[in-house]
Amino acid sequence: MCNTHIHLPKDSNAHDREHIVWSRRSFLQALGIAGSGTMMLGHNLISASAPSPLTAAIANAPGDGILILIRLSGGNDGLSTVIPIEQYDTYANARPNIYIPESKILKLTDEFGIPSYMQALESMWGEGAFKAVHGVGYQNQSLSHFTGSDIFANTDLTTTNFTGERTGWMGRYFENLYPDYLINPPASPAAIQIGQYGNLVFQGEETNYAFVTSNIDQLEQIAETGVQYSLDPALFDGCMYGDQLRFLRGVANTTYEYSGLIHEAYMRGQNEVQYQDNYFARQMALLARLIKGNLGTRVYMISMGGFDTHGNQPLAHERLMTDLSVAVKDFYDDLTFTQQDDKVLSMTFSEFGRRIFENGSNGTDHGKAAPTLFFGAGLEGSAFVGDHPSLDSPNSRGNLEYTMDFRDLYATVLAEWLCVDIPLVEQHLLGHPYNPVNLGFNCSGVTFPDVAYSDQPPTPPTQGGGPEGENPTDAMIEAIVHKPYYPSDNNPYIHVEMPFSAHIDVTLYNILGQKVATLFNEMVFEGNLDIDVRGSAPQYLATGKYIYRIGVQDRHLAKSILVA
Repeated sequence: MCNTHIHLPKDSNAHDREHIVWSRRSFLQALGIAGSGTMMLGHNLISASAPSPLTAAIANAPGDGILILIRLSGGNDGLSTVIPIEQYDTYANARPNIYIPESKILKLTDEFGIPSYMQALESMWGEGAFKAVHGVGYQNQSLSHFTGSDIFANTDLTTTNFTGERTGWMGRYFENLYPDYLINPPASPAAIQIGQYGNLVFQGEETNYAFVTSNIDQLEQIAETGVQYSLDPALFDGCMYGDQLRFLRGVANTTYEYSGLIHEAYMRGQNEVQYQDNYFARQMALLARLIKGNLGTRVYMISMGGFDTHGNQPLAHERLMTDLSVAVKDFYDDLTFTQQDDKVLSMTFSEFGRRIFENGSNGTDHGKAAPTLFFGAGLEGSAFVGDHPSLDSPNSRGNLEYTMDFRDLYATVLAEWLCVDIPLVEQHLLGHPYNPVNLGFNCSGVTFPDVAYSDQPPTPPTQGGGPEGENPTDAMIEAIVHKPYYPSDNNPYIHVEMPFSAHIDVTLYNILGQKVATLFNEMVFEGNLDIDVRGSAPQYLATGKYIYRIGVQDRHLAKSILVA
């Protein structure tokens, strides 16, 4: 690994220190492409096999909505985004040098407006394609960039800089859709992410489920040419493990051959709107072209930095939100040419908001609650949603208290846009109870099956199933309960409950996607089956994580298992 020891001067403040730690922790990701299914375990490079269709492919999931996550990195100032007209005097008095004059506010309702530099969104409001949700945050909100980013990604409110859930809410979603992803990844990228610093959104237990590039230049080159992104040898100067890092970056893009698919979609799609020439607009233009080219990817994440406005906030925020507003409007105008504007939902998120009161540098410091913006014709009506926090009752540090839990927005998007079954929504959000927010859309598709797991073998099921000799249906196969469990000697077993008689095979793979052993391959009757993993393998199994795959006819069920 390169030398990343960083010595701070004694007078460095905590804010500067955190930025350096954040950058150091993102070092490997910043090297370049970190494509799906590629990671380092110890000194071993782990990569998934080439893509092939999955029976649970996201393209065949209920609904056809596409989701775009727009990360406003640095902490967006909510009071410069949605201005509470009814609390205007309090707002202006708290910010005597940086408040937005009434003459420069576009009143969207009698209660709320947006700055005139966001006027590109005014027509979207009139078309019913813009909603703003007030006061989004969570209890005891962190004011740390790194911790705040992690919490908005992993939904674990106990997270600190050094502890917390290491999977993301979308990673857990894809983990359910693709239980044997490392063996049999989807035909198209499950997700595409531009910009990756310190973010866990698509991280699962075994892999990151997004095709990730560090910047728009890399993804543009892949889209335009279909070739790998070239390596810059200077990045690896002085690194002990330069060969491994070079290999990691070089294979990540080719592992799935996704670059060719992205290129084909790019060539099929066309931009029919002239976008501005700035970083954010380039991201939106490329996404529009891939969507119009029917790539098949249903979740995208893009980033816009610069929102850490401790100083000179008026000019900085005006530039950022002007770029965002114009690009979002152009993006949806572009999609109307193929009548896809109602199929794409965009939502912003940021690690925190900013304080009510200005500081001494014409800026604002880290705060708490801030609005989340939603865009798209699928909203079926524009509105301000929820209760705006009171400016008259901030906490002792001048922070707005949250009035909307961000996890409720995630839950609504999962259940009502991506059509995920509610028990699974709660599972993906680490047990957070489902409390939907009325955002104007709903899902009427088929829901996914829910299987509950515990630490002990499940109780035997009620006997039943199809007539003897009849082929099991998809529903019957989905009803098979399987889980790993660990008796007192820590020797792993797989417990299987069969609601019908059938021939099954149970195969064990390592996380390289390589077959390790056939653990079971016989006809079984309705009832329970316990498989001794170590005892059934013909060779010694090294300690580590494996994947077992149960095959019944042409259907497969899979889950990871730890061999201690």
